[in-house]
Amino acid sequence: MEGRTLLTNKALNYTLDRLAYEVYEQHVDFSNLAFISIQPRGLPMGKRIVEKLKALVPDQEILHGALDVTFYRDDFRRREEVLVPSETDLEFSVEGKEIILIDDVLFTGRTVRSAMDALLDFGRPKHVELLVLIDRRFSRELPVQPDYTGRIVDVVKDERVKVEWTADDSDNRVILYSSDQ
Repeated sequence: MEGRTLLTNKALNYTLDRLAYEVYEQHVDFSNLAFISIQPRGLPMGKRIVEKLKALVPDQEILHGALDVTFYRDDFRRREEVLVPSETDLEFSVEGKEIILIDDVLFTGRTVRSAMDALLDFGRPKHVELLVLIDRRFSRELPVQPDYTGRIVDVVKDERVKVEWTADDSDNRVILYSSDQ
């Protein structure tokens, strides 16, 4: 897939470092904090953020889980392709916890709304924040704003932003491409 590179591997790593430091500055005590990655694309990013935080605070336990929102989406019955849900992996209670939802790209806000609905089926958190790598701020359909943002990107409706992760983190990048490609 051709496109314009928005973040190179080096820039992406710097951005993830900054996001981890921002979370650390806001939550010095991680005892009541949990990170939940929105499946499927938020999981690779969530794992990297949690790894960076574990390096910053090796003496604190950091809870991390994954949440599938497939059947909470408002468009899941309108799609023609068969939906294959991802795995929800929450080995902790969200009841009374401070939660940071993690996703790669914030577009319309519908995935985040779905994640909030899904999250409430597991309990009532004390507080929920949103961490995203890319915020497509002019594409919002719902009043959703991130608390932590890696990069704000202004794109037109027919352009897409994709985060590409490699297994060994040697060539991660964020690209912008036209949706007709």
